[in-house]
This record gives sequence, structure tokens and C-alpha cells, in this order.
Amino acid sequence: MNTANQNSPAAGSDKKFLILIAILSIAIPVVVAMLFFMPKEGSSSVDVSFLPTLHAILNSLTAFALVIGYYNIRKGNIRVHRNAMATAFGLSAVFLVSYVTYHFLGERTIYGGDGFLKLFYYFILLTHIVLAVVIVPLVLLSMYFALSEQFVRHRRISKWTFPIWLYVAITGVLVYILISPYYS
Repeated sequence: MNTANQNSPAAGSDKKFLILIAILSIAIPVVVAMLFFMPKEGSSSVDVSFLPTLHAILNSLTAFALVIGYYNIRKGNIRVHRNAMATAFGLSAVFLVSYVTYHFLGERTIYGGDGFLKLFYYFILLTHIVLAVVIVPLVLLSMYFALSEQFVRHRRISKWTFPIWLYVAITGVLVYILISPYYS
């Protein structure tokens, strides 16, 4: 664990990054939520209809990278773990930009199923959304602690980050599969 006292440069650097992580952890979900309530004027001249499929691909690749990273850290292969987790982070960042773009420019799609499938879809969607908000600070903290070589803190938070991030990635694909028949 980083045992630096509060007056050390490392502690000051931690504070700056932790504040930045807190700001991003609030700003990202707020911006995404605003997109759902922002009125859309007319239709966009940019075709973004391909983006939901891209989102499912990015989520699938993220889940794959997470599993590779987890497997390799359990085997002690730090280099492959680091590369896999950096890949998962990069894929998630691309997903976020693409997701914001889609919801800014695209039309909202309403799920059209009924019965048990509708309940299942909304349960998966709700847990996906809530945990997608939760995962933002967890991923940022996990990455920060790894990059700043605070490995005890990294391991402590990554025990939570990994399963939640994996769940969000997998349920993102599942949400896409369930709603894709209703895209216009």
C-alpha cells in the first residue's frame, strides 16, 4: 500500500487524480442521462443506425479482454494482464464515445416484446444501467492504482471492478440482442 504521508508529492498527485476521477464519475453519467431527456429537433443527416451493432461488438470484445486479463493475472502473467486490461479500457472508451454519439444523433428505440421476455429485458436493462454508472469510478480507480503502482489498492478495488465490468459488458450485448428486432 502507498504509505506516503499527506505532505509527499505522491499524496498530492493522488488527491489531484482522485478529484479528477470523482468529477468524471459524476460528469459521464450526467451527460449520458441528459441525452435521453434532450429534445431532438428533426432527424439527423448522419446515419448512425450501424452503431448499436458496433456497441455489441465493442462490449463482446471488452468482455473477452477482461476474461483474458483475469486469467493471466491469476497465472502471474502481468504483461498480458496489463495489455488485456488496457485493451478493455480502450474498447470501453471507444464504446462510450460511440454510445454518446448514437444517443445524440439517433432515434430512441422502444422494446416491443411482452410477457416474461419484457420483464427479463427490463431487469437486464435496469441492472446494466445502474452498474454502468457504478463501474465508471471503479474502472478509473483500478486503472489509476495500477498505473501509479499502488498494487494493494489496485487489487482491493479490482476485486469489485472485474465482476461488475464483466457483467456490464455481457449485459450490454444481451440488451442489444433483445432490442435489435425493434430497431427501425
